[in-house]
Amino acid sequence: MTTVSTEPEPGTAAPSRRLLVVELLIVLGLSLGASGVSALISFLGSLTQPIALGHQVAMLNGSHAPGRPWLDLVWQVYYVLRGLMPVALVGYLLVREGSSLRQLGFDLRHKLGDLGRGAAVAAAIGGSGLLLYLGSQAVGANLTVAPSGLPDVWWRIPVLVASAWQNAILEEVIVVGYLLRRLGRLDWGLPAMIAASAVLRGSYHLYQGLGGLIGNTVMGVVFCLLYRRWGRVMPLVVAHALIDTVAFVGYALLAGHVSWLPTA
Repeated sequence: MTTVSTEPEPGTAAPSRRLLVVELLIVLGLSLGASGVSALISFLGSLTQPIALGHQVAMLNGSHAPGRPWLDLVWQVYYVLRGLMPVALVGYLLVREGSSLRQLGFDLRHKLGDLGRGAAVAAAIGGSGLLLYLGSQAVGANLTVAPSGLPDVWWRIPVLVASAWQNAILEEVIVVGYLLRRLGRLDWGLPAMIAASAVLRGSYHLYQGLGGLIGNTVMGVVFCLLYRRWGRVMPLVVAHALIDTVAFVGYALLAGHVSWLPTA
């Protein structure tokens, strides 16, 4: 098993425990921790609707300027780039302590290996995740997830792919690489670190319903164990990006054409 370093580079001053806690809260408060709170509020709103969960819709990639495709494209690019800013912040913080994102395995040193591992993980998790979603939606425990509400224009597929990669980079760098590194520096045990990462991942998917919460929490446990084994987030980024790309693009192409896929 690969050992994942949680210590600062030699010759650099280690931030105090209090500063590490504050830093962690700020990073999560600007990114996926805030998304978890938003998802909880959204889920409570869905529960209090007079409509059953299975008949409500969670839109993932919607239009920001309906009827104005060029302006819509500008908005889509803006949101993709803005979504990567917390990763840039984490990279900056790591450089300040004498490290880098490379320490988390976020680089292109092992392209073929990362691609192969990521594809294998995506194949294993993607199918079971789809079955869990279809089952939870059928029994009314999940909203109908609409991965794409974009207009049928030339940039729809590229934007969906970009959105998938943005989600993957943001989540795996922060929820796995950065969070485990910081919790390790705070002397958390491995089970507690994995539980925190997995619960956080599940929390910001709660807006989809209980299926989204449970499925992503389990995925979070698996991803943490794989990160501890490989010492790299890149295979996880690849796996996540492939899963989301298939979901986003597949929905855009199949919605309304197959009977088994719930649509908005």
